[in-house]
Amino acid sequence: MSGTVITALRLTVTAPVVSFRNPLYAGVQVTLPCPPPATVGGLLAAAAGGWSRVDPGLRFAMAFHAGGKAVDFETYHPLDGAGKKTFPAPRNREFLTDAELTVWLLEDPEGWRGRLRRPVWPLRLGRSQDLVGIRTEVVSLRREPGVQRGAVVPDEAGRAGTLLRLPTAIRVGRDRTRWDSYRFDGSGRADDPVGGSWSTDTGQAVILLPPTHPDTVPDS
Repeated sequence: MSGTVITALRLTVTAPVVSFRNPLYAGVQVTLPCPPPATVGGLLAAAAGGWSRVDPGLRFAMAFHAGGKAVDFETYHPLDGAGKKTFPAPRNREFLTDAELTVWLLEDPEGWRGRLRRPVWPLRLGRSQDLVGIRTEVVSLRREPGVQRGAVVPDEAGRAGTLLRLPTAIRVGRDRTRWDSYRFDGSGRADDPVGGSWSTDTGQAVILLPPTHPDTVPDS
């Protein structure tokens, strides 16, 4: 009911440079404006030591902000249809700078705090070479709608920002992906209330996204 207060873990992930390749573009490195839920789920799985140590029903909320966007030149080492190496190919790559990702975990906050303090595998956001810094803090959330700002929200819960089709979960063998629709305002100034959300002490909406575990990807 309205006014209910719960305890959650707030994870802050920072990186000077990140890039989230948009899989809908072939042959070019176009970055998404925010990390897909599947990417953030993968970071949490790395901290836990693999998906086998993550509850398939785990859900989290997240918000994102980047200070800027730029383009550099990078050499790619593509594979052919059989998975064999081909000739290196130089291409432009979009990337985001001064990135900050905030993740809220409402279930087992102390357990996740311990995993993130001593992650089993290195924590990365986007490309394998982009290591990150993290901070964790236990916070209180109120059961009342917050405003969207920089939150990534399910399409049905928000109206502001860009409509994005993002990978929610990816099979371990990468043969199947579950896609869902989300809304994100890269400016972080969206002031629309988000129905069904929790709220931080500053009024930021905290709304749980669908589970990102590979086992939740349907067979067809």
